[in-house]
Amino acid sequence: MTAAIDPFRAIGISRLAHAMKAEGRSIIHMEFGQPSTGAPPAAIAEAHRVLDADGMGYWESAPLRRRIADLYDQRHGVAVNPDNILLTCGASPALVLALSAAFAPGDSIALARPGYVAYRNTIKALHMRAVEIDCGSEVRFQLTAAAVAALDPAPQGLIVASPANPTGTIITDDELAAIAAVCAERGIRIVSDEIYHGLSYVGPTASMLSFAPDAFVINSFSKYWSMAGWRLGWLVAPDALLSQCRALIGNLFLTPPSLAQHAGLAAMDEHDVLEGHVAMYARNRDLMLAALPALGLRSIAPPDGAFYIWADIGHLTDDSLAFCEQLLRDTGVATAPGVDFDPVHGHRFMRFSFAVSTAEVEEALRRMAPWFAGR
Repeated sequence: MTAAIDPFRAIGISRLAHAMKAEGRSIIHMEFGQPSTGAPPAAIAEAHRVLDADGMGYWESAPLRRRIADLYDQRHGVAVNPDNILLTCGASPALVLALSAAFAPGDSIALARPGYVAYRNTIKALHMRAVEIDCGSEVRFQLTAAAVAALDPAPQGLIVASPANPTGTIITDDELAAIAAVCAERGIRIVSDEIYHGLSYVGPTASMLSFAPDAFVINSFSKYWSMAGWRLGWLVAPDALLSQCRALIGNLFLTPPSLAQHAGLAAMDEHDVLEGHVAMYARNRDLMLAALPALGLRSIAPPDGAFYIWADIGHLTDDSLAFCEQLLRDTGVATAPGVDFDPVHGHRFMRFSFAVSTAEVEEALRRMAPWFAGR
C-alpha cells in the first residue's frame, strides 16, 4: 500500500505569495528558511570559471570531502574520515539515505514535536513509524534524555535536531551527551540533523559525533553557506553502514551537481562573508524579539540558533493555516503555519523566518503592526 503523507502547507502559502507577486503585490517571504544573501562571491566566481573549463559529469569531489572532514576537526575537535562523508543533493536525500540504510519498514523512529515537517513525512513515506515526543515550553521545545529514556518500547531510531526547526532552540552539550548515553544503553540509532550549525547566537554548538561516534550526521550548504538553490549537502555515515549507504546513493541519487561541488569547496573558506551573514541574522533576530511583544506575541520559543521565531498565537486563532493565509493576503507578509511542524498543537502557532534582509524584516514589522492590533 502506498504511504499516505501530509502536505507541506508552507509550500501552499509560498505558491499563493508568488501568485500575488505576479499580480504586482509587494511580498516579503518569511515562510521558508531560505537565506536571502546568496552564495558567497568566491563560490559564484568559481562556478563561472568551471562552466567555461569543465564539461562536468557524475563526480564526487574528494577535495570537498576532505575539506568537510577538516570542518569537523576545526569546529568540534572530532576526527572524521573523508571516506565516511557522502555528498548528496542537499540534506533531504541525506535523510532518506540514513533512514533507508539503518532501518526497515515498520521500524519506529522517534522525533521531537514540534519538528521539521519532512522528518515525519519521510519516515511515513519509507513505511516506518514516527513516534513523536511532545516537547513543550517547559523543555524549551526540545528533546531531553529523560523523554527518550521514557519511551516504551524503545524505538529503533531517534532524530535529533539542534539548532532545531521550527524553534531555533539548541540542546546543551550536557543534554546531548545524556541523550547519546541513553541511546547507547537502549540500542537506539541516532540521526543528527546539523543543518543549522554555524547559525548560533548563544555560543558554539556541539556535533552529536562528539558523544555518539556511530551516529548518522546530516548537513548541507543551504543554510550557513547560503546556497539553498545549489542542492548540495552531505551525510556522515558510520563504518558499519557505509557500504549500504554507498549502494543506496549509487542507485537512488548518483551524485550532486558537479558545479555545486566546485562552488561549495570555494564557499567553505569565505569565513568573513559567512560570518557577516550571521551578524545580519542576529540583527534581524534582535529586531523581531524587540517588536513581537507589541504585536501581542509574547510567548515564543528561545531562538538560540537557525533563523526562526516560533510564536504562540493561540489567543488569536485556533487555525494557524487560515491565519497565515489571511496575514499574507492583507499585508503581503508570507509566514509558515505551525500545523506543518506540530499536527497536535500547531494550530495555535506560527513560524517566522528572519533569513531575509534587515530592510525586509523592518518593513514586515511595519506592515504587521496594525494588522495584529486589529485582531
